[in-house]
Amino acid sequence: MGRSGAGVQVRDAGTQCLSTRPHVARAKRTYAGGIMGYRYLTTLILGLHFAYLLYLVAGGFLAWRWPRAIWPHLAAGVWGFAVIAGRLVCPLTYAEDWSRRQAGEAGLTQGFIDRYVEGVIYPQQYTHVAQALTAVIVLVSWAGYLVRRKKIRASLKSLEQLGGRPDHHGEAMGAAPPRRRTAHRS
Repeated sequence: MGRSGAGVQVRDAGTQCLSTRPHVARAKRTYAGGIMGYRYLTTLILGLHFAYLLYLVAGGFLAWRWPRAIWPHLAAGVWGFAVIAGRLVCPLTYAEDWSRRQAGEAGLTQGFIDRYVEGVIYPQQYTHVAQALTAVIVLVSWAGYLVRRKKIRASLKSLEQLGGRPDHHGEAMGAAPPRRRTAHRS
């Protein structure tokens, strides 16, 4: 890292930044972890993106075990459909682009799926097939949730008629154990 007079460009080796003001380049390098901090942030954002895609595909099956998990998965499914049908850009893609630029890298020219999924996990010409398969998996998980919910409700109803009680998950535990009678003193 060198110093120079006014108007002379200085390349700061720590930031790969070309600047006429070396103190700006130094500040960019040291602020909040500098370039490495932004690279870690980019990696974190990529991990979140992959986690979202995994949750989108498989999250509906979690609702089979934990029924309240259906609501966030419905939101994820609606958002995934909106991104595909409405050609929206995911906020995580904007965040990744910003963090890459802050790290001194080139910005994104493609979306997350175009860059990391198409051509890597499946060939690009099968994009519509992959989208349809994802939609089928999500719909099957939702249908399975509804079938399971209906069975649980039916078993709870029959259990109530028999005098049983549900456990804390809403599933039938069987008849309640007989109560122990104690002698009352008067």
